[in-house]
Order: sequence, then C-alpha cells, then structure tokens
Amino acid sequence: MTAQIDQPVAGRFDGIEHRFPIRVYFEDTDLSGVVYHANYLRFMERARSDMLRCAGIDQRAAHEAGEGVYVVRNLAIRYVAPARLDDALCVVSRVMRVRAASVDIHQRVMRGGELLTQADVEAAFVAPSGRAKRQPADWVKAFLPLVWNGN
Repeated sequence: MTAQIDQPVAGRFDGIEHRFPIRVYFEDTDLSGVVYHANYLRFMERARSDMLRCAGIDQRAAHEAGEGVYVVRNLAIRYVAPARLDDALCVVSRVMRVRAASVDIHQRVMRGGELLTQADVEAAFVAPSGRAKRQPADWVKAFLPLVWNGN
C-alpha cells in the first residue's frame, strides 16, 4: 500500500536517516520547565509515523482494510540531557533491521548536535486479532533500502 500524500509532511529523509523537527511547547514541560519524560515517547512516535509516511507506507489504509497495524513490542530508552521550553529539537530515526513481522528502529532526540534521548524500538505488525503476522511485502521492500549498515 503506497501512501497518498495530499498534504506536506513535517519530516524528510536525509539519505537513509529520517529527520523530524519538534518544537517544545509549554504543554510538553513539567513543573520544573523541562520536557516531561513520557513526552519524548510521543515525539518519537510522531517521528516514526512520519518516517513510514515518507517511505510510502500507508498505515491507515492497512488498518482500514483490516490487514493490521504496527504496535510497539519492545522499547529501550535512555535519557541523557533535558530539553526545555521553546527548544528546537530533531528526532533522527534509522531503520536498523527488518524481519518478516517486525522492524527495529533506532531514534535519537537531538538539540543541534547534542544528544538528549535515544531509544531502540521494535515495532511488530499485528493482525486485528492482536496476533503477529507478516508485514505487507511492499512495506518490507520500502524498508530494505533504508536499513542502516553502520556507515
């Protein structure tokens, strides 16, 4: 399923890395004025969804057709430094590995050249029943040229 992009997307690919800009708003911060830890997960989720859209993967069509959806199966996150109100951030995403029913994505939240947070995410494709199933073949085909080879 190829995404029908009828409006501009926020992110873009720079080579095989996807870059998604984020601005920190008041609602993203806690009482101390720094980004609340769970909001980094929201930033990364938006970046992953945008990366899929930019790669031509139409999650909405697959869901509406009853084929299935991606779910986060595993997540490891490391917080390095805080972001603050009005910071301009960038979520950088890399496809690390593609398997029949899942994809591994490494994500970094950056402020300029400074690493703030990083995560390794395994997204599994599941049927409407909730059971894992093979992701669509054209999705695997879209991912393969984007797999990070370490260079």
